[in-house]
Amino acid sequence: MPTLSEKKAVVEEITEQLNSANGVYITKYTGMSVSDMGELRGEFRKGNVNFKVYKNKLVKRAMETIGGYEELFPHLHDQNGFAFVEEELAAPAKVLKGYIKDKKKPEFKAALIDGDFYSADQLDTLAAMKSKNEIIGDILGLLQSPINNIVSGLQAQGSNIAGAVQTIAEKADS
Repeated sequence: MPTLSEKKAVVEEITEQLNSANGVYITKYTGMSVSDMGELRGEFRKGNVNFKVYKNKLVKRAMETIGGYEELFPHLHDQNGFAFVEEELAAPAKVLKGYIKDKKKPEFKAALIDGDFYSADQLDTLAAMKSKNEIIGDILGLLQSPINNIVSGLQAQGSNIAGAVQTIAEKADS
């Protein structure tokens, strides 16, 4: 049985995880074998996601300390694993979606990402989210498109004007 000081240390650890994360996913891992959990952790590691199993009470205490996690409180029951994500916000959803497709477990319960709540039926939505780099690439592409059109238009106009001047000059010489 953990002592009060050990529990406080775990709450501090969870608080640090929550403070540094931009999102947290909750999964119910009931019925999963130890080897399945190890495999799932490995998949999360590949996606740069920190996946931990904590007691729900301790997670709730940490969440209450920080505030803003109230929508997740109803999901803090059963045997839960918590995926903390800092950068690639859709990474846990992609890992979970693939793993659940193959193994039928764990059960995705909920997520809170950048203050937005996602319920269990929104895993596909989360998995389809683009990464920051993909969004930046899309924005740059959109910004470059009008510039490319302008440059092409100017080049075309320049060649038309040059051709017209040459035609006029040739007519003047004859």
